[in-house]
Amino acid sequence: MKTFSLTDVGRVRESNQDYVYTSESPVGNLPNLFIVADGMGGHAAGDFASKYTVEQIVAYIQKAPMTSPVDLIRGAVTKANASLMAQAKSDASLSGMGTTVVIATIIGDLMYVANVGDSRLYLLREKLVQITRDHSLVQEMVRMGEMDASEAKSHPDKNIITRAVGAFDELEIDFFEEHIHSGDVILMCTDGLSNMVDDTDIRQIIETGRDVVEKVQHLVDAANRGGGKDNITALIIEI
Repeated sequence: MKTFSLTDVGRVRESNQDYVYTSESPVGNLPNLFIVADGMGGHAAGDFASKYTVEQIVAYIQKAPMTSPVDLIRGAVTKANASLMAQAKSDASLSGMGTTVVIATIIGDLMYVANVGDSRLYLLREKLVQITRDHSLVQEMVRMGEMDASEAKSHPDKNIITRAVGAFDELEIDFFEEHIHSGDVILMCTDGLSNMVDDTDIRQIIETGRDVVEKVQHLVDAANRGGGKDNITALIIEI
């Protein structure tokens, strides 16, 4: 396994509200752990939400006795959600904050994935496939047949998400399980990448990069060339 991650403020925002965590070594009962989060709220609130949530997830997994990856991740995200909401209630400057989160761990030939919000995990094998589902207003409309994918890409409300850590007392988390093979490439990213670079270009950049570092750097560069309208985070795992 080879991994590399990079987060960049982009060309428009003054601060970076994304946060990324990678560990190729064990975290509690998980053999590895990868997390990408995209905070929302005011300047300080978005920064705080993503970093705090990831730290809470990692701390929970480090101590929890469960061995099931789904139980560990569900417990960690649920605990982080409650803690983040408590922080917002105790500090008016943090009111309204929240964060997306996408989490992955690889155990043997299985990858376990969880997500809340519109940060994504892709799997590149023979083709690039988005494993996670965006919890966003326009993607819900696409799934219901009220809008096609090309309209969604440029819709003015594409950044409105329907789920976020810190937004609701009862948080619904999506889980996915994928068999992985030697040669697979996994990409985790925030919407600052996926909104600026289309899937065809993402695949081409990954396939032509010389190594994992160059692939990630070229993805971030492409998002900035596309406008860099949001913070950009990319994490690649090569199997």
